[in-house]
Amino acid sequence: MYYNQVVIKISASLINFQNQLLMLEVSSPYNLKPIKKVPLTGKSEAEKALESAHRLFKDKSSWIPAWKRVEILEKVISIMESCIEELTITAAGEGGKPYNDSKVEVLRAINGVKIAIEQINSLSGDQIPMGHTRSSTNRLAFTIREPIGVVVSISAFNHPLNLVIHQTVTAIAAGAPVIIKPALTTPLSCIRFMEILKEAGLPDGWCQCIICNDEVSEFLATDRRVNYLSFIGSAKTGWYLRSKLAAGTRCALEHGGVAPVIIEKDADIDELLPLILKGGFYHAGQVCVSVQKVYAHEEVAEKIADRLAKLAANLVVGDPLDKNTEVGPLILTKEIDRIDSWVKESLMLGGKLLCGGKQIGNTLYAPTVIYNTSEDASLSTQEIFGPVVSVYSYENLDDIIPLINNLPFAFQASVFSKNIDTIMNVATRINASSVMINDHTAFRVDWMPFGGRDSSGIGVGGIPYTINEMTREKLIVINSKNI
Repeated sequence: MYYNQVVIKISASLINFQNQLLMLEVSSPYNLKPIKKVPLTGKSEAEKALESAHRLFKDKSSWIPAWKRVEILEKVISIMESCIEELTITAAGEGGKPYNDSKVEVLRAINGVKIAIEQINSLSGDQIPMGHTRSSTNRLAFTIREPIGVVVSISAFNHPLNLVIHQTVTAIAAGAPVIIKPALTTPLSCIRFMEILKEAGLPDGWCQCIICNDEVSEFLATDRRVNYLSFIGSAKTGWYLRSKLAAGTRCALEHGGVAPVIIEKDADIDELLPLILKGGFYHAGQVCVSVQKVYAHEEVAEKIADRLAKLAANLVVGDPLDKNTEVGPLILTKEIDRIDSWVKESLMLGGKLLCGGKQIGNTLYAPTVIYNTSEDASLSTQEIFGPVVSVYSYENLDDIIPLINNLPFAFQASVFSKNIDTIMNVATRINASSVMINDHTAFRVDWMPFGGRDSSGIGVGGIPYTINEMTREKLIVINSKNI
């Protein structure tokens, strides 16, 4: 059948036309040149995907046994290892993360599959003691773990391959059918991974990719057949979807934060500066735990701010496919306008610009360091999600922790000090899901628990933890007297 193709940009409205196939034009965030056109999925196709996944889950005879899941994921690893360069270029090209960092992401993704395989072997229940009361004599009890049911995963742009691994391979390892909706800016890595899963022998229907607009995404997430929603993205969207979930649907929401760092006067400045630099400007600050607010003791604050600014000013900004590039583009040009307006506001409110503070071309923003802006500035109260780090001086540590805790965000934080009392004081008092000691806030490995609290999210990520969340326990009690 012939279809007229309607090509749209990601910023355009998505309008359904009868007898026309909507196409999404994926463009480079660096030079805005088209990369590829991919078809958008409508509600009817999403309904078919849900029905297919639901049917697979209800038919226990179709469930993939653990040994087969291991076999498939081992083949996935082999295929991914054979196309590391291709996966790296795809991720860097569509997402804008520099080549070297994108290659690290690909290697992490491969290791993530290995972690998932290891976790399959530990998906077991527990023995429940009986006989401790008269009524429980002659009974045996134990639990088993079963897949939770249909999983819907809605992903973000900033790690277009690794996040997909975290939101699909975890479900596959748990034995649950999964539908993945990638970000419209970065669907190509997800599409390629779907091809790898198919090549590795994953049966049809167990992992389906839906590239769709917000309306269809909401339909997918809130359908009564969905047992688990994994969402990575904005707090506004995540909390809205949670309010619409069907009864019994469990969820994990991963949003953002302001990633506060506290630096005491006894900290080693030479060691911490490269860490702060990386944590603040990695992927142009487009990471949910990027260093954003640095509170430094007044005896060292200005020195730290000046030295950080000199390092930031020397970062190579440009084409993500150039192996020398250290900071790439913002994902959308509109984000540059927002970031620039926040920077200008912070200067009007008393902040001192130490470097950056300007747009480079149409898609890049210079790495920016601002000193002592107001705590009322947008940079101080909201997630910047861009290449901007604010440094604040403080006299008394007891005055800083309440400032941090009064914000609605609570994700990863860090403290630099050589004093164990100071370290434990901050680690125990600060409201954060994780506290890094003498390290930047963006540190992560894929086997550790990861997730925000309060406005920053709900549920725990990290591959082993997610797999566990995507299963549920069943208790079995045997009356041995009657056997």
